[in-house]
Amino acid sequence: MRKLILCLFFISLINPGISFSQPTISPTGRHPITVDDLWKVARVSDPQISPDGKSIAYQVTTYNMEQNAGTTSIYIVSIDGQDSHEFDTGFISSSDPVWSPDGKELAFVADDSSGTPQVYVESAVGGIPRKLTCIALGASGLLWSPDGKCIAFASDVFPDCLTDSCNAAKEYQLEHGVVKAKLFTSLPYRVWNVWKDGKRSHLFVVNVDSGTVRDLTPGDYDTPPIDLGGRMDYAFSPDGKEVCYVKNTDRMVAVSTNNDLFTVSVNGGTSKRITTNKSNDNQPLYSPDGRYIAYRAQMIPGFESDRSRLMLYDRENRTVINLTEKFDRSVDEVLWSPDGKELYVNADDKGYHNIFAVNSLTGEVKKLTRESTDENLAITSDGKYLVFLRQSVTHPNDIYKMDIRTGKVTQLTHANHSLLATLEMNPWEPFWFEGAGGTKVEGFMVKPPDFNPNKKYPMVYLVHGGPQGQWMDEFHYRWNAEMFAAPGYVAVMVNPRGSTGYGQKFTDEISGDWGGKAYDDLMDGVRYVMDHYPFIDKDRIAAAGASYGGYMMDWMEGHNNDGIFKCFVSHDGLYDAVSAFGATDELWFPLWEFKGTPWSNPTLYAKWSPSSYVKDFRTPMLVIHSQDDYRLDVSQGFQLFTALQMQGVPSEMLYFPNEFHFVVKPQDTRLWWNTVLGWIGRYTK
Repeated sequence: MRKLILCLFFISLINPGISFSQPTISPTGRHPITVDDLWKVARVSDPQISPDGKSIAYQVTTYNMEQNAGTTSIYIVSIDGQDSHEFDTGFISSSDPVWSPDGKELAFVADDSSGTPQVYVESAVGGIPRKLTCIALGASGLLWSPDGKCIAFASDVFPDCLTDSCNAAKEYQLEHGVVKAKLFTSLPYRVWNVWKDGKRSHLFVVNVDSGTVRDLTPGDYDTPPIDLGGRMDYAFSPDGKEVCYVKNTDRMVAVSTNNDLFTVSVNGGTSKRITTNKSNDNQPLYSPDGRYIAYRAQMIPGFESDRSRLMLYDRENRTVINLTEKFDRSVDEVLWSPDGKELYVNADDKGYHNIFAVNSLTGEVKKLTRESTDENLAITSDGKYLVFLRQSVTHPNDIYKMDIRTGKVTQLTHANHSLLATLEMNPWEPFWFEGAGGTKVEGFMVKPPDFNPNKKYPMVYLVHGGPQGQWMDEFHYRWNAEMFAAPGYVAVMVNPRGSTGYGQKFTDEISGDWGGKAYDDLMDGVRYVMDHYPFIDKDRIAAAGASYGGYMMDWMEGHNNDGIFKCFVSHDGLYDAVSAFGATDELWFPLWEFKGTPWSNPTLYAKWSPSSYVKDFRTPMLVIHSQDDYRLDVSQGFQLFTALQMQGVPSEMLYFPNEFHFVVKPQDTRLWWNTVLGWIGRYTK
């Protein structure tokens, strides 16, 4: 630790433009955002409207940098935004609020005395919470049945256990047993940052009156699915007698995207499969009259980023209607209007996440919001207001409502008003240019605080992950554009081929071509910015990215022949395509992106693997990787750092032994930002 502190002190000395202590105050009295500011942000999420439409329960997560941990509290705000107060549960941390159908109670999740999350119910006007569950491996994802009789939730189990005490005993042995060896019998054996250890996620219901718990999805399958799911992958029928849920029954889910919808009685029994599509079906939601089940469906098996269509399953005729085949956007969340005439969805849309209304009979689509990032959709029971979270690069999530008839949007919460008033941040500015083959590509720019167009500024070029994703007008808690701009950089982001929100053809054009058109788009973008914005210093440009963005840093490392980039930051990237295949938890991804296995299509793996171009590595690079990253194994970072060192390239590696694909612990992120900005400053300041 002492060496680490000395190292950071040394970096700060040789990079006077990077401040790790007190931020510079601008003439406006505001200062550029710092890491500590980022972790002071109160993170608003999960708005839930009361049945009478007068109140919204939501959760707010706050973090303590010194304790290196966060707590979540439940709040309630009135629909007019005039009254907001904390809902006192009596617990240090509580989350996942849901209203009872009569609006008299709130259910939520909180840790019991053993530290395991359980379901509690409390009067909506406050009182002493009543514990409903005592399930061995905890509860999450609450959903109250429309008839008020039960609450659905998800919990892990050992599928061969017939009792909860068996689950408890096996979990205790895993955590406290002397022997730590693991025996694998199938793929995947780990997901994201969790070892499966033979456990499955199952869907349960608990009777609100008796506390009786029932497993609705027994067997050796996961519900909700371990990956490729929607926001909520189970739903009650309007009469409360049936549940529709999602699971994948293929033999090897590591290579399959074949999630399907099933229905089962709330009393348990045999489940019935209602979709047979060989690709991903998820996020079911019954229509208010119970006639239909809306859901999302992809059409290409094995392709996780195929366009998600809005589908309707007719429960009477057992037929399927594709409502949005002509809508060239991928549907995200789905919400029925109370009268069943429309469905509301949101979707990536040219750097934003806009809301659309879909006619349930004709499939006609109408855009309701423009140039905004809106999520967590909810609707009042009278159908008058949509309620959602909205954010931008300068403003973290708050709750808003929209009058559906007039389109008027009103902000209801102001969770970070005081903090934001102290920060100097600039909005992002879109620009367009011609990418590979003359295709129009969009980019975005965030200028530094106290920007002066007559000055020259270094630039940080950011590449997003996915690759099927997009830079979006959002207050990102890991790759925050304002944080990169704060020390005096122009932060530039481009949505190259593969990005979502520009039509499925644009998204598709990266598969099998990782270092092709996407790389050309990115290079066309950086050259466009260099040529059209005189305040950017062409001799002081750095690039950084994570996941696919990390891959692109590794690719650029071997292709930076003209020396545009003075340094790179590669976070959790793919360095060697062959070894990455054998260590990832999601095999369907490389099977689709590289058109087979390394032994069935070795040419493509070699062509697009940055490890094939090590002889051309010469640009200083900071490598970052984490031990618990099971999507892109930590060995990718180790191999990359070894190659850089063997080539004599100035390089450092930041290794996190207790993080995963995302660095999420407050003090770890402080080290991350200080190291990243220190490295960039070393070569551009």
